[in-house]
Amino acid sequence: MSDASAPATSPGTSRSTSATIAPNILRYLARVAHGYDVDLQPLLARVGLDSTVMTSTALRVSYRQGSDVIRQAVERTGDEHLGLRVGAAQHLTAWGLLGFAMMAADTQQEAIETGVRYQNLSGAMTVWSARWEEAGYVLRTDLPDPALDPTAAVFLIEEAYSSVVTLIRLNVGASFAPQAMEFAFPAPRDRSPFEELFRCPVRFDAAGNRMVIPTRWARAPMPGRDPITYASMLDVLDTEMASRRSQQDLLEVLEISIAQSLPAVPSFLEQARRHASSERTLRRRLAACGTTYEAIVDGVRRERAEQLLRRPELTLRDIARRAGFADVSALRRAVRRWHGATPLELRTELLEREAPSDRQRV
Repeated sequence: MSDASAPATSPGTSRSTSATIAPNILRYLARVAHGYDVDLQPLLARVGLDSTVMTSTALRVSYRQGSDVIRQAVERTGDEHLGLRVGAAQHLTAWGLLGFAMMAADTQQEAIETGVRYQNLSGAMTVWSARWEEAGYVLRTDLPDPALDPTAAVFLIEEAYSSVVTLIRLNVGASFAPQAMEFAFPAPRDRSPFEELFRCPVRFDAAGNRMVIPTRWARAPMPGRDPITYASMLDVLDTEMASRRSQQDLLEVLEISIAQSLPAVPSFLEQARRHASSERTLRRRLAACGTTYEAIVDGVRRERAEQLLRRPELTLRDIARRAGFADVSALRRAVRRWHGATPLELRTELLEREAPSDRQRV
């Protein structure tokens, strides 16, 4: 293969409230934060990810849960390059069966293209693509949501490329270095962590995020290459992808149904009937997705409330009614649970974040 693009069911196609991402990044984030004497467990628990849930192999988290934890972890550690640290702490085994498939690939290029093809199974929170260009073999990544909080957005891009460089070095040689790195976000105050990690020219404020991999490294044989193991692992991954698409479709259909019905919320029995299913079967399908109907409703209401808070002309009473809350007090309790702030404080933060003077972009 010479070109690998993001799959049709890439992370960017999901609504931000869908719990569809394996929480690999959050697990490593918690480990790295611990080295700063920062305990993320209370924060994880607040977004529904307590210690018991985080050890579940079936756990999936949403982009909203992930970005909330990331943003606050960066603030609490005070490390503006936390994404680089988290990426550098990883190993291919963190990616489960996909990691083993990549290790069994024939060349580094085939390993990368395998990762791109099955990226929805890796816990990736960016959207990957790879292809040969004039400059060399180019690995690009984009954000699933351009409106993502700038702090979380920079973290995710840093983590993405840091993990790739770290894993390539673990597999084909510690001397690996990209030919060039380009980042769409503004240059940080201190560039040295980027120069030390990537060991190549690094450019910021670029048109997009990309890593140029020298030809000899792209075509380097993988030390653990095994065509039989590789083929068998792809069979397993194809089966898992088919199951994941079914789960993702279910979550998106439910979210859309709830969003279109607000301020009213369809009952669970009504949703089961719409899917020609029993309540028990629908609950079992949602459990397989790592979520519940109540969590989906909460996520959709949260998204709607945040959209409405961006409209200064609306009162809190208007927002509570349109988002399906019983009253303003219920809205206040929900916003406090989601953000640790009042609705008015959150409104100020959202409006300031989106003001034209905000120079952060990715």
